[in-house]
Amino acid sequence: MLVLRSVPLGTACLLYASLLGAAPVSEPSPMAAAPLRAALHTVWQASPEVQAARAEREAARAHAQAAAQPLYNPELSMEAENADVDRRVAGLSLALDLSGKRRARASQGEADVQASEAGYAMLRRDVAARWLKAWSGAALAQRQSELGRQRLGLMQRFDELAAQRLQVGDVSSPERDLAGLALAEAQMQQASLIGHEAAARAALVAIGGASSIALPSLPEGLPPSVDSFAPLAADALPELQQARALQQSAEAGVQMARRARVPDPAVSLVGGQIHSGPRSDRVIGLSVSVPLPVLNSGRAEVAAARAEVEAADARLRSRQFAQRAGLQEAQARYVALREAAMAFRGGRAAAFGDRTALLEKLWRAGEISTSDYLTQLKQSLDTALSGRELESQAWQAWFDYLTAAGRLTDWLDGRTQDASR
Repeated sequence: MLVLRSVPLGTACLLYASLLGAAPVSEPSPMAAAPLRAALHTVWQASPEVQAARAEREAARAHAQAAAQPLYNPELSMEAENADVDRRVAGLSLALDLSGKRRARASQGEADVQASEAGYAMLRRDVAARWLKAWSGAALAQRQSELGRQRLGLMQRFDELAAQRLQVGDVSSPERDLAGLALAEAQMQQASLIGHEAAARAALVAIGGASSIALPSLPEGLPPSVDSFAPLAADALPELQQARALQQSAEAGVQMARRARVPDPAVSLVGGQIHSGPRSDRVIGLSVSVPLPVLNSGRAEVAAARAEVEAADARLRSRQFAQRAGLQEAQARYVALREAAMAFRGGRAAAFGDRTALLEKLWRAGEISTSDYLTQLKQSLDTALSGRELESQAWQAWFDYLTAAGRLTDWLDGRTQDASR
């Protein structure tokens, strides 16, 4: 809340007129996202989370390739016996997949690959969103630190002027002490801002893994409106794609369990020679063996697979509800923050530089007291810091909206709604 004390009428009019024209309303300019794309590619390459997801994706592909292979290999057997009858026999046997177990396994492997692909895309997006939010936080901390340095410079100059005016009797000793206290407070607050900036940069490095990435500055403009990046269809979002792929994998698991109940016959072909005294005979044999599902019929496995399908269906519906609610919340929050940031820019509160210059001019002229000057200067700085934080929150809400709408990559690549269709 702005605290004003009584000042002469001419001074108040001058202050109002200068602030009225200090911060014209301007349309937010779109941000060039090319530097961010380059930085994010570096982050993705260095992120252990992305590396782990990439390895899991490759593992899923390998598992799918293995699942598409034949289930059984042929077996070779050889027998030799020296007794009253000498036998030399070789056999070849192969179990036959007549129930389609291989096809069921291949279907489940393909669904697992799709789930892994969606999970990989989702993780890359989440890492990008977290890094972008941390980047905007670091940019905010840097801007706040710059404002703090301006405040420190103002307080140092104010302290020096107060000391000079004390010597000529323009200010009293308590007012001189007040200037010194204001300088000490500015020094402490600047140390706090520097620490906050260091923490924000550390959070950025914790995600990106590299402190040498060239970071673009936070743009002076605000993000665009939500109309320029309308949400994608829910089916195109990686969360729902992953949930649907897991559902398909569970359904394929039911088919696998059902077909596993059908026993696969094994065909054996045996050939050799038998010597019995002076007699020698060639023998050829064919046999078929079929396992009997008596002790374990496989019904429990089918019931378990059906329960997993029901769980996958429930998780899919839960994802749909959460995605719809998250999109509504992110959109409403972004619209509110963007409107507030635009109102702040269009109001008199944003004219920090002009206000501080005018306040110092009025104080030098003796039209406001030292306490009035410090009170209004502190309020001006607090308002400027709050305005910077509001703009940073608008950018972070913008990243949350793009993530929930599935448009983060489109924004980074510079694609509009029409171009993405």
